[in-house]
Amino acid sequence: MRKNPTNNALLGVISATAVLVAMFAATPGKAQDEAGKELSSLTPEMLGTKQSWLDDGAAAIQKRAARKLNTNRAKNVILFVGDGMGISTLTAARILEGQLRGEPGEENYLSFEQFPYTALVKTYNVDAQVPDSAGTATALNTGVKSRVGVINTAPAQVQRSCDNLAANSLTPIAGYAEQIGMSTGVVSTARLTHATPAAVYAVSPARGWESDGEIPEGTVGCTDIAQQILGSLGGDGLEVALGGGRTGFQPEGVGSGRRKDGRNLIEEWVASRDGAAYAADGKALRAVDTSKASRLLGLFDDSHMDFELDRTERPSMEKVQPDLSEMTETAIKMLSKNNDGYYLMVEGGRVDHAHHAGNAQRALHDAVALSDAVAKAVSMVDLSETLILVTADHSHVFTIAGYPRRGNPIFGLVTPIELQSNEPTLANDGKPYTTLGYHNGGGAVEGPRADLTPEQAESIDHRQQALVPTHGETHGGEDVALFAAGPWAHLATGTMEQNVVFHIIDHALDLRKRAAHK
Repeated sequence: MRKNPTNNALLGVISATAVLVAMFAATPGKAQDEAGKELSSLTPEMLGTKQSWLDDGAAAIQKRAARKLNTNRAKNVILFVGDGMGISTLTAARILEGQLRGEPGEENYLSFEQFPYTALVKTYNVDAQVPDSAGTATALNTGVKSRVGVINTAPAQVQRSCDNLAANSLTPIAGYAEQIGMSTGVVSTARLTHATPAAVYAVSPARGWESDGEIPEGTVGCTDIAQQILGSLGGDGLEVALGGGRTGFQPEGVGSGRRKDGRNLIEEWVASRDGAAYAADGKALRAVDTSKASRLLGLFDDSHMDFELDRTERPSMEKVQPDLSEMTETAIKMLSKNNDGYYLMVEGGRVDHAHHAGNAQRALHDAVALSDAVAKAVSMVDLSETLILVTADHSHVFTIAGYPRRGNPIFGLVTPIELQSNEPTLANDGKPYTTLGYHNGGGAVEGPRADLTPEQAESIDHRQQALVPTHGETHGGEDVALFAAGPWAHLATGTMEQNVVFHIIDHALDLRKRAAHK
């Protein structure tokens, strides 16, 4: 009789599972002795007790049962986007944050992971199974899913074509907010003209058209992204824009400027309104009187801002870049002056960039920095009137695996659960491997793998091993998480299309209906 390959494969899985069960089961003899040694090596805090786990679980249910729905119209909305901050990144970042405090890490929660409502968000673009940031940011900001590589254009709009752009342009949240007199702002550690922050205020059929020099010669009907930061959005324009990307705002011959039209958009920003201010570094940002400034532009690097790990290595520099928490705090102070409320989007943009480089150290530290920024925002606002949403635009092919012991260094080599052993677990090639890795990227190697030491694995420049060799690590296509607190936060439940996040904000603010009556 012909063998069924599916059944054979299933038997293989069952056999492998049985091996794993045997590994961890407390059996008579030597295995039981080893299990006893293992348990005696764990601290009481790490183990807990039968009663503590039962009590903690019951308390969690009581807390959930006591929640009351807030159906008041929101006054303010803050949308936090961790660029590339998928589920595995959240898990690893929460462990890192705990370990930075000297704890095992697994029991930790990032600030927003304690929000009362969560959902799963599908991230595909209309033309792509695995998305890019331009299409996903468009969905978040306009309520319409679009193509890869475009900023706030409808699905019918062809990439890199200005034909029919006016008919296919989409209005972002900030546009509606400006129409009804709300204040608006964007904060990012990336260039302000990069895909995710650009979706707050711009329309473009090509995400790469960040300054006029990137638009092909002879193209008619399109405006570069940097220039649009001065635009009206249907009102009086953004009140706050803080991030990187200085070169796109200055003309050639001024600093590192690359604009070919001779315009200095920084000077135009300052001249646009009485009390408008500009800051080029952290010291200048802290010198801004937010109670008096009417408008604030901060450009803290020629391109993207530093990774958090690299920024904090230069704390003695007088003009050090501000961190994400400081920029968030400044933005909220600026925007809170408006009694009609505000919309603010804050992006941790460099989580994505570090993942593309196959460098988990920098990615996870930037994710922790985003958690800090969310905590700062929560401390400054009234959640009875302010809706805070935290999500990612997409995931990455980033993994956390290998049966490491509890409290194992998150960047370290996998070390077995038997705590009396300090030798790393070996793969079939006789060499150790790290808990963190990537499906593809520059960390892939030809031939034998390196025999890593703990010091090499935990170096901030280490690129975790990848399976498939590619120029850069790629995005992942799985769902991302959405966390919500504040008015109408309870709408963040179940599994949803990414454009629904916009509609949660729209519903909480009654946004489009109010704008239609203006």
